Amino acid sequence: MIALTLAEIAVAVGGRLLLGSSGAAPETIISGESQTDSREVMPGNLFFARRGEETDGHRYAAQAVDAGAVLIVCEREVDARVPQIIVSDATEALGALAAEVVRRAGSGGRLRIVGITGSNGKTTTKNLVAAMAERLGPTVASIKSFNNEVGGPLTMLRVTAETKTLVAEMGASAEGEISRLTAMAPPDIGVVLSVGLAHAGEFGGIEATFRTKSEMVRDLDESAVAVLNRDDPRVAMMAELTRARVVTFGLHAEADVRASEVQPSAEGTSFVLHAPGPGGETASRAVRFRVLGEHHVMNALAAATVGLTLGLPLDEVVEVLEAATLAAPGRMQVLGGRDGITIINDAYNASPDSMNAALKTLALVAKLGARTVAVLGAMSELGELSGEAHDRIGLQAVRLRISELVVVGDAARRLHISAINEGSWDGESVFFSDPDAAFAYLLDTLKPGDTVLVKSSNAAGLQALGDRLGEAYA
Repeated sequence: MIALTLAEIAVAVGGRLLLGSSGAAPETIISGESQTDSREVMPGNLFFARRGEETDGHRYAAQAVDAGAVLIVCEREVDARVPQIIVSDATEALGALAAEVVRRAGSGGRLRIVGITGSNGKTTTKNLVAAMAERLGPTVASIKSFNNEVGGPLTMLRVTAETKTLVAEMGASAEGEISRLTAMAPPDIGVVLSVGLAHAGEFGGIEATFRTKSEMVRDLDESAVAVLNRDDPRVAMMAELTRARVVTFGLHAEADVRASEVQPSAEGTSFVLHAPGPGGETASRAVRFRVLGEHHVMNALAAATVGLTLGLPLDEVVEVLEAATLAAPGRMQVLGGRDGITIINDAYNASPDSMNAALKTLALVAKLGARTVAVLGAMSELGELSGEAHDRIGLQAVRLRISELVVVGDAARRLHISAINEGSWDGESVFFSDPDAAFAYLLDTLKPGDTVLVKSSNAAGLQALGDRLGEAYA
């Protein structure tokens, strides 16, 4: 974090500073990272004692101090030997301090901010953009999928005076949340990847999802750049909603940064990248993108567009894309290998769009004549759309001629029923209530040469199952 005094932090969060017997003074400098989980606290950190649905951070203040916290931001006074700042809402205080740190870091145009949103692909795109930005100077990027009212500010608070680029995922589960994040860290480059059914149940439908994702571009000012997916009709419509300069990406012939000659394989996807050159002419480069899954080409194009906008030369953009081998842990992660059995662990998250794309990848990359096995769990946060969405995935597995479907978890049972009700299918679908039973079944039934996809939302808990299978067939 940018160095601030205790007094400055108290003003930024609108709180009351208590020094107690700590020996600190209002002028004492604080520069450590911020945490909301006492188990993550390191010496010099700040600890925000948030009240959550299941626990209360105030109960862990002493544990945070023992781990090295030098300041507690809390909603009521706690028994601690370090300074405290008392605020009315610790989560709002976290965001307020993040906004102040970003404002100071960005004064004079020193810090460039890239905000990334969309129903799918945020983390993959963020990782690729961060790798490109690192070539231009010190970069701070979201850890894992830190993209909400807590994770977003925690990322922003890692910014220091030396940081040149902040790459922030900006997610939401309700309207207004992306606007709150963009107010804390106003993007110089705002990226919208897609508008799909992910979280549609929380938003209240696809149109509400559109309004929420469009908050990113609506909030950009005239000096900013909106990077929009030309292939997604709803995202393309956002060009009319922003004051920013618009740059598009996609497979569409009219996209500013586009791909052609897309050739997916078990080793990744090759394509030709076309982008505006220094003189306005179109420059083209062949790319061997080793991240598994043809759908990740769109994330690569979005990242390339951002890299070019930041000023990275096209050849270096290609170098970064070709150096990438994994979207993120738990995302199209290739494991296994014994007896020719390949495990594709893609169970970090799932939406109807990403589930469909993963099944297509499974069908595409399997060895000729070998079996394909899809181990699928529930897709979360779809609300009243959930039943129909799971039906479609069950039918898609049939239409793609997946050899066997292994459905795990009661919330995904409808997917299993839809598949077995498809009379034209000569494959097999089996159902298990828990991952342990599915694991035992797979150990008994997998055959040499099988390709296995493990895919679900994170809440379904199948990522650990994918890891166990990977270890079993390493």
